[in-house]
Amino acid sequence: MSIAIKVENLSKAYQLGEIGTGTISRDLERWVARVRGKEDPFLKIGEANDRTVKSTSGVVWSLKDVSFKIGQGDAVGIIGRNGAGKSTLLKILSRVTSPTTGKISGRGRIASLLEVGTGFHPELTGRENIFLNGAILGMRKKEIARKFDEILDFAGVERYVDTPVKRYSSGMYVRLAFAVAAHLESEILIVDEVLAVGDAEFQKKCLGKMGEVSKGEGRTVLFVSHNMGAVMQLCQKGILLKQGEVFAEGPVEKVVNNYAKDIKSKTLISQTVFDGPLANTIALQHIVINEGNVDLMNITVLPAESIRIQLLFKALAKYELRVGLSIFKDGVRLFTLHDVPEPEKLLKEEFASDFLIPAYLLRPGIYSISIGAYESSNSGDWVWGTEICSFEVLEEWSDIYEMRSFGIINVTGKNQRIYK
Repeated sequence: MSIAIKVENLSKAYQLGEIGTGTISRDLERWVARVRGKEDPFLKIGEANDRTVKSTSGVVWSLKDVSFKIGQGDAVGIIGRNGAGKSTLLKILSRVTSPTTGKISGRGRIASLLEVGTGFHPELTGRENIFLNGAILGMRKKEIARKFDEILDFAGVERYVDTPVKRYSSGMYVRLAFAVAAHLESEILIVDEVLAVGDAEFQKKCLGKMGEVSKGEGRTVLFVSHNMGAVMQLCQKGILLKQGEVFAEGPVEKVVNNYAKDIKSKTLISQTVFDGPLANTIALQHIVINEGNVDLMNITVLPAESIRIQLLFKALAKYELRVGLSIFKDGVRLFTLHDVPEPEKLLKEEFASDFLIPAYLLRPGIYSISIGAYESSNSGDWVWGTEICSFEVLEEWSDIYEMRSFGIINVTGKNQRIYK
């Protein structure tokens, strides 16, 4: 298999704060070094790109010693947290910016869709921008004209094709930009997260087109997204970036699982505020979701996996209690689960309440957890803690999630039509 993109020891450093060495002579030395292909002589050793930690130096490495190979016709998903270096990598591959160190070699023309408006001139019409983008890719006017109707049909903006694109909505902009990038004759298609601007129908249409481009036409696709379902549907391989370095690489299912595990870091709940007459009877020590102590700011689950939530408590007094767990979305309580049917006496000082939510019950979105304990099933003293933590159910492009407007939760079953 021929190699479409080869990246060797790629690094990108950004200067924080004021840019410049302070003197003209040093700026000239820096320019000469760059012309000769050498490293910046005044570049200090910087830090990993951790956006949550304050920098102690003036340089941050957005990418650090990244190396990988992508074969021709591969569809590769590049995933990672915000600030991991995904967009920087695509900008370097698209020749929008240059690397600080390292080497990139590739074969074929590259069509990129990095952010809303990339490659379009706002004063030109949609028609003129289509021909401009084709010319940039080295296509002849006749070649572009042959694809013109197909591009318009896919984008669905025929009515506005002779209107300057500065008057387009962001959704229209992305529709036309993706149609141009996908239909013009490039060997490599690079798509950043801009598809999130479009509606659900268009996003699904785009994923179908990228799959056709990769599998049917043999073109190479690089796809950056936080939508793990879309990544797994489209891509065969994955690359996980973490703080500017390659954390995992290989089959997409394996890489996505590594990503899901990585964002569940171990965090101890030091104190949880409870209200109610029984507030001093129990203390919440840990929340465990799917067998991992979780970082309460970054809990994500895949739609296809059931959600197991374990609440680990320490009893501060001897009571008969039952524990309830409620799931909320946008302030609306969806349902409540209980660990036991009726209140039971606490037999030991430490105990756990275990709850299981079936796969595909919750649609994609962010949900919050509230917990309570009750002395009686319907009356008596109680303790309640609201929004103890939240979690996100990731997107998955399948028939199950095709129409999110049908409701908040999914109810699957053996439904049928009967004629008599």
